[in-house]
Amino acid sequence: MSGSATRWTVARQASLFMGILQARTLERYPTVEKRAKVFNGASYVPVPEDGPFLKALLFELRLLDDEKDFLESRDSCSHINKTSIYGLPVGSEELWPVVAFLKNGLIYACVPLVEQTLSPRPPLISISGISQGFELLFGVQDFLSSGQKNDSELNTKLSQLSDLLLQTCPFGTLLDANLQNSLDNINFASVTHPQKQPAWKTGTYKGKPQVSISITEKVNSMQYDKQEIADTWQVVGVVTCKCDLEGSMPNVTISLSLPTNGSPLQDILVHPCVTSLDSAILTSSSIDAMDDSAFSGPYKFPLTPPLESFNLCYYTSQVPVPPILGFYQVKEEEVQLKIAVNLKLHESVKNSFEFCEAHIPFYNRSPITHVEYKASFGQLEVFREKSLLVWIIGQKFPKSMEISLSGTITFGAKNHEKQPFDQICIGGTAYLKLHFRILDYTLTGCYVDQHSVQVFASGKPKIST
Repeated sequence: MSGSATRWTVARQASLFMGILQARTLERYPTVEKRAKVFNGASYVPVPEDGPFLKALLFELRLLDDEKDFLESRDSCSHINKTSIYGLPVGSEELWPVVAFLKNGLIYACVPLVEQTLSPRPPLISISGISQGFELLFGVQDFLSSGQKNDSELNTKLSQLSDLLLQTCPFGTLLDANLQNSLDNINFASVTHPQKQPAWKTGTYKGKPQVSISITEKVNSMQYDKQEIADTWQVVGVVTCKCDLEGSMPNVTISLSLPTNGSPLQDILVHPCVTSLDSAILTSSSIDAMDDSAFSGPYKFPLTPPLESFNLCYYTSQVPVPPILGFYQVKEEEVQLKIAVNLKLHESVKNSFEFCEAHIPFYNRSPITHVEYKASFGQLEVFREKSLLVWIIGQKFPKSMEISLSGTITFGAKNHEKQPFDQICIGGTAYLKLHFRILDYTLTGCYVDQHSVQVFASGKPKIST
C-alpha cells in the first residue's frame, strides 16, 4: 500500500515522578526502514535507539524538567507547531517527519515512511504516510481510552497492544485502525501464557478447524518421432495446503505417498514453514541420472502452517512414458498442406478428461481458405484468422485408446494483414500442441492419505485431500 507504511510506532506513558520515564509499548519495522533507505537516498536519517529518540521527543514537546529555558531552535515564533509534526535532532541531522501528540498523560508517536527524497523537504500534503500515521495513532488512542476506568485496565490494554499492532499494522503497513475489531478476533490467552508468535503470521484463526490439501501435476513432453532425437518428458508437481487451525503455532505433519510402482519424487523444494526434513528427500535430484537410490517415500513434512493458502512443496518426477503418445506428419503440395495425426492414450492413464484438445497452428503462411478432414474421433474447429485448427477430442478416448485425424488445408494468397509468425516454424517445420486435464488423478501416483495427516492443535479438524 503506497505511502501507508510506518517506520516506528510508540504509545508511551510519561511518568515524570522521580525523573523516571517508563516505556510501555513500542514497535519497530526493519522492513520499512530498508524501504526508507531506498526512497530517501542521501537524505535518509535512521530512527535512533529508544532512549535517544524519546529524550529528543520529550525535549521537543517541552516535557523535560531540565529544559525550561527559552531555546531559539525550539521556542521561537518561527517554530510554532500547528500540525503535531516534528523534526527531532539526531546528532548533526534531523529525523523528519515525526507525528506526535500528548493526550491524557500518554504520548502517541510514529515515524511515517516518506516515499521520496527529503531534501528539499516535500510539502506535508504530498506525504500520504502522515495521514496514515495519524489514523493509526488515533486508533490506538481510541482503543486505550474506551471503557478505561483505572490503571489496571489501562495496563491490560497496553499489554494487548503489541499483539494488536501485529494484527492491524503487519510489517508497518496499516490495514485497520479500529483495534477493537481486531481484539474481537484474537485470543489473548497468550498474554498470560505467552507463546511466541512468528513474525510472518500476523494473526490467529478462530473457527471450525479444517485442513485442505491438493496435488496438481503438469507434464511437459516433447516428441519428435525420430530415432536420432530422443523424446523428452517430465512431470512437475505442486502440493497446495490451507490449514484453518486455532492457536498461534499449531503443528501439522503431512505425508505424501507413492504406490509400489510409483515414480520417485525429485528436486523437492519446500515452503519455509516446514520445520524439519529427511535428508533423503532433499538429495534426490533429476540431474543425477545414474543415481539408482532415489527415495520413494513416504515424504513427511512437519510444519507450522501460515493462515493463508500456501504451496507446501514443488517436485519433479520422471514417469516411464508420456501419458499420450503422438505422431504428426505434414506434406506440402503447392498451396496445400496434407496432415496426418495419430494419438494414443497410454493404458496406465485414467481415461477421463475434464477437457482434451489438440492445437495445430500454421504460422508464417497465408490465411486458411478451405479445410477437408477426416477424424476417427472428436470434431475439428477452424480459426481462419489465427491460422489454427483445434481438434476437440472431448472427455474420453475410445476403447481402442487410439484416434487419428487426416486432412488437406488450402491457403489463399498472401494479404497485407499481419499473419501469425513463429521463428521456429520455418519451411516444413511444424508442431502440434496437446492440452488436457484429468481430475482426481496424478501421473506419478502421488497421493495424501487423509488418515496419515497429523494435527497437533485444539479440536478435531476436518481433513480433505
